[in-house]
Amino acid sequence: MLLIVLASFALIGASPAFGSGFAIYTQGAASLGQAAATIAHGEDPSVIFFNPALMSKFEGTQVEVGTTLLIPLRDFKSGLTGNSTSAEKDVFFPSTFFVTHRFTDKISLGLGVFNPFGLATEWADNWEGRYIATKSELTTYDINPVISWQVTPWLAIGGGPDFLILDTTLEKKLYFAPLGLADGGQRFKGDGHGVGWSFGALFEPHPDVSIGASYRSMVRVNVDGKAEFTLPNGAPAYFSLLFPDTDGDAQLNLPQRVHFGVCYKGFYPLTLEVAARWEGWSSFEQLIIRLDKPVAGSMVSVNNRNWHDVWTGSIGAKYQLNDRFALVAGYLYQGNPVPDSTFDPSIPDADAHLITIGTDFRYGALRAGLSYGFQKMVSRTKNNTVDDNPNDGFFNPLTAANGEYNTDIHLIGLTLSYMF
Repeated sequence: MLLIVLASFALIGASPAFGSGFAIYTQGAASLGQAAATIAHGEDPSVIFFNPALMSKFEGTQVEVGTTLLIPLRDFKSGLTGNSTSAEKDVFFPSTFFVTHRFTDKISLGLGVFNPFGLATEWADNWEGRYIATKSELTTYDINPVISWQVTPWLAIGGGPDFLILDTTLEKKLYFAPLGLADGGQRFKGDGHGVGWSFGALFEPHPDVSIGASYRSMVRVNVDGKAEFTLPNGAPAYFSLLFPDTDGDAQLNLPQRVHFGVCYKGFYPLTLEVAARWEGWSSFEQLIIRLDKPVAGSMVSVNNRNWHDVWTGSIGAKYQLNDRFALVAGYLYQGNPVPDSTFDPSIPDADAHLITIGTDFRYGALRAGLSYGFQKMVSRTKNNTVDDNPNDGFFNPLTAANGEYNTDIHLIGLTLSYMF
């Protein structure tokens, strides 16, 4: 019998962009243009996300809004048939709002609202892996008030709490062909919230050198949701008892993250930064799902994920052409946390290369940023026994979606800010 695995894929079913796993790092066009090498320097309110200690450098009140268009192109080539399938094309736009205000020479306050995790993967209803996933969607909203303190002329610190809200939806097909029936459908929709915190520090040992570090804590999210089933025509009456609509809950640990950066400004008008990022995805070892009603005879499902921690490195450059225009560029290489043993099409993550370019424009109190990034994910092959239900002990190679996965992502970032 089928054993429900609803929440495990719903909670990780994101299209990775500019981040490993399902993390998002598109919190500002200027940072995107420098491949997120903005931990030790930054001139707009998006530093609230990357390193809140940088906020102490800002004058007055600054407000910034922005969005990033993410256009993923994902293809699958079946190892069984050799046929190719493309995921549904869509455009996603994680957005941001930041505001900072300097109260004294030493104290500044800020507020950030952004999407730290998310996006989606959608496959056709008739594709080879439809019993694993057809649609997996995750959206998160982070509300992050922060405070920064210029402790000494060469040291600043900052941080604050993170209030995170999560919404997720999963859809997949159910395999009833052995009973002479058409496919059924399964949908899970849930939401939850959690609390974490962030902290950053900026050390400036020389006017041309700055060293930054920041930390975002793990956030434990309690997810409450509901599973709904669509049964095919002609299904026996007892199927409605085996697959009842039911509430359920699960707990998801979103990873802690550490950022480092070293910036050098001695080549003015050129600014360079080298940055690194560590993400603690090993917190996502397994997911336990509890249901209010038994589905196919089970009320509990333990789903092993066994993700591992990963490192990412980047280098960014900014060249100030004149008082109004600057050019930015960057390169980033990121690892991925998903082991071969649990790799599946709901989140076909892989190591990736990112190349970015952009521009920064100022006119009086107004500032605008426009950047473009191309992310090439390394081709990855699924060759494991993760099929429609890894808990039932039955592996069906016809529907396991084993084969080669390739993903390219186009990113277009736009931000507008104003200083009062």
